[in-house]
Amino acid sequence: MRPFRYHRPAGVAEAVALLDAAPDGAYLAGGTNLVDLMKLGVQRPDLLVDVNRLALDTVDPLPDGGLRIGATVRNSDLAAHPLVRQHQPMLSRALLAGASGQLRNMATTAGNLLQRTRCVYFQDTGRACNKREPGAGCAALHGQNRDLAILDWSEACVATHPSDLAVALVALDAVVEAYEPDGPREVPVTELHRSPGAHPERETTLARGALITAVRVPPLPFATRSTYVKVRDRASFAFAVGSVAAALDLAGDIVRDVRLAYGAVAHRPWRAYRAEEALRGRPFTAELAAQAADAELAAARPLHHNAFKVPLIRNITVRALTDLAGPVNR
Repeated sequence: MRPFRYHRPAGVAEAVALLDAAPDGAYLAGGTNLVDLMKLGVQRPDLLVDVNRLALDTVDPLPDGGLRIGATVRNSDLAAHPLVRQHQPMLSRALLAGASGQLRNMATTAGNLLQRTRCVYFQDTGRACNKREPGAGCAALHGQNRDLAILDWSEACVATHPSDLAVALVALDAVVEAYEPDGPREVPVTELHRSPGAHPERETTLARGALITAVRVPPLPFATRSTYVKVRDRASFAFAVGSVAAALDLAGDIVRDVRLAYGAVAHRPWRAYRAEEALRGRPFTAELAAQAADAELAAARPLHHNAFKVPLIRNITVRALTDLAGPVNR
């Protein structure tokens, strides 16, 4: 592991100034992803800026009925928060589907959003990876790509974003509050992560040195009827092979409104706008849910080993929505 300097700033502005002056530096909060990558030699920061003692660790109700979640709120605390469990159960379910109890006690809200891909070629410094080393090539494109993207990938990168929480936040139209070297900025979570294009090393739309300070979840009354379904290779401590965050608003059997987002299918958490549009205003049935998923997945380009993800995402979309609709509408 490369030797590094360590600093604990007194405030947000100081933290951002420190990292702005250290191009190879990194923020340290829970460290559940960063420390692993440092051990592997994938990330080699020369400065760690510890943000754990900044006042960013509360969940606060907003006057409009939304929530403001501090950047360093631990995943376990957020999953158990009564307002989250009552008003956005998909958030709680997504968090509890991730990692292990011990890791959830350390991992933070912002860290979860910004975690790096779990593509094995990214984590192996002996293999070609444009995300780790721009211009090196993508060994996963024609290699073992079972767990990788079926949507919006490029010749430069077929990696997927690993966060469960980010999928739920995309579905809920959450907004990131960040402090950049030029000052504060807000970014919808739907616009936080980039498509890979020719530069997969550029993972977010935030400026270099930006510090996420909070995530704001706007009010969505029908999010009380929401869920998160995750398919993985083992029952716990495994990343998704495919996942869906769903919220459903029914007036009788008519879909008045809906939110859908997919995980483990693209370089970024995937908001399923086409599927949502196919559902709104129509009588809900399982067949309609399947058709909506097909509309979203029409753009899929499976790789050699992961064509199974297309029917998988279709099936868990139907499962999530029919569970939310209840037995009368199945």
